[in-house]
Amino acid sequence: MFPFLLLALQVAPAPIATPTPTVAEAPKPVMVRVAMQTSLGPVVLDLDRTHAPITTANFLRYVDQHRLDGVTFYRTVRPAADFGFVQFGIQNEPKRILPPIAHEPTTKTGIKHTDGTISVARLAPGSARGDFTIMVGDQPSLDADPSKPGDNLGYAAFGHVVEGMDVIHRILDAPADPAKGPFKGEMLAAPVKILSARRVAVGQ
Repeated sequence: MFPFLLLALQVAPAPIATPTPTVAEAPKPVMVRVAMQTSLGPVVLDLDRTHAPITTANFLRYVDQHRLDGVTFYRTVRPAADFGFVQFGIQNEPKRILPPIAHEPTTKTGIKHTDGTISVARLAPGSARGDFTIMVGDQPSLDADPSKPGDNLGYAAFGHVVEGMDVIHRILDAPADPAKGPFKGEMLAAPVKILSARRVAVGQ
């Protein structure tokens, strides 16, 4: 019995080595850089044209047509120290407003509301126009969550601050007027002006 086993072992073909498949690297996203000069200093954004093309293109229309020049950071939401978001934009000013855009949820783009993320404000999905928020701290509650009831599509994040988070923190900490505007206790007593917003080359 044993010799036959040994013979079988001797004549069994050697296993053929199969090459390990290589996983192609995902292409790097195309980023567009925008520098906003504010009355408190510069804020530089990298916008993800690859993963959030609609929302990025919308922001760039406001930039390229100079519709953000002269608007303000007007709202600050700070439920805890060093946590919340600041909001800036056109506030439905007729001479600045552009048509609303289709909603790009985070489940589609993969861009989450982490510290320094820029996102577009909205009411119903598909109503976003020219008002934007910048996160201070990670805020997953603003991401889309299909497991939740009702409007669970979250907000459309489309880029990140790469320079100037110190300015964003200063805006977040600025005093609000408790009686001012539609968001009581959240509207800045002294809004921070955006002097200009322009595309710039990466590394500039």
